[in-house]
Amino acid sequence: MPQDVTFDLPFKTPVSKHLEYARERHLDWVWEMGLVRSQAGFEEYQSWDLPQAAARTYPHASADDMVVLMNWFSLAFLFDDQFDARSPDRADRIAVVAQELIATPLRPAGTAPRVICPITVAWVKVWAHLSDGMSLMWRTRFAASWGRFLVAHTEEVDLAAKGLAGTLGLDEYASFRRRTVGIHHSIDAGERSRGFEVPAQVQAHPLMIQMRDLAADVIGFMNDIHSFEREKRRGDGHNLIAVLYGERGGTWKEAVEEAYRMTTARLDEYLKLEERVPEMCEELGLTGEERAQVRMGVEAIQHWINGNYEWALTSGRYAAAKEGPAAIAELAGKGALDDLLAV
Repeated sequence: MPQDVTFDLPFKTPVSKHLEYARERHLDWVWEMGLVRSQAGFEEYQSWDLPQAAARTYPHASADDMVVLMNWFSLAFLFDDQFDARSPDRADRIAVVAQELIATPLRPAGTAPRVICPITVAWVKVWAHLSDGMSLMWRTRFAASWGRFLVAHTEEVDLAAKGLAGTLGLDEYASFRRRTVGIHHSIDAGERSRGFEVPAQVQAHPLMIQMRDLAADVIGFMNDIHSFEREKRRGDGHNLIAVLYGERGGTWKEAVEEAYRMTTARLDEYLKLEERVPEMCEELGLTGEERAQVRMGVEAIQHWINGNYEWALTSGRYAAAKEGPAAIAELAGKGALDDLLAV
């Protein structure tokens, strides 16, 4: 049921016209970079349809930039799946690779990684393109958001390795999920995809900070609902439904309903704040050009809320009924068929 759960979102967002052009080049790239290492792994990866996710969340990117964004999605999603519950010592390797991924945006673009594996090598190439033409302020903001996300990811893996996944209380989990969902840097990338930057005084304003946080909550909670069956197969307790079920008891259906209620409540909060954006622009005395940049910044958030939602409804990544090598791997506690952390 969870992947079939629908939400009534108040805005529709476009899909890139470059989807098929970029998809073909992207799929060649994942083979070239060793991000898939088996035919079964490639078929599973294709079923996720990450190109559609990128085309929906960054609909205004150029054709070549769309390829880069799809490439970024591949290494990020595949890295997220590298933990194996049967091998908890793998958490140490994940932490080492995460540190390397964090360091890459802090070095001159194109610097070779110190830790070598398909994911780190791919990220160096992606970052060189992704950061091109952006200001030091944007690159610093992106690096900080990206770093917080990867630190949270390693914390999540550590909890799983110690058998403590799903032990966080609801409030603690909600705060943690805001970091593990990785939305802040993803919204930042929306600026790169469209060639603009939200003014620094706007990014620092409490209204924008709250909007970005609430967007992360909405997207993270919707993702938890749609991915629940896959994560339950893997024995992954890092999911809002599982946390609600463990803390409040009742049935799984009741936990899904409460997760839905929490998600729509966060969405309502976000929409109320969005209505106050013109007021913020007046308060800050923004120019016409700056207001246009703010408008595009808000659209970048909308693209992620709706685009990620539309993709998740059909992605094979979250399919409830799954057969073959991927299903066997998930039942064994693995998220990926191919090892991408080794040289």
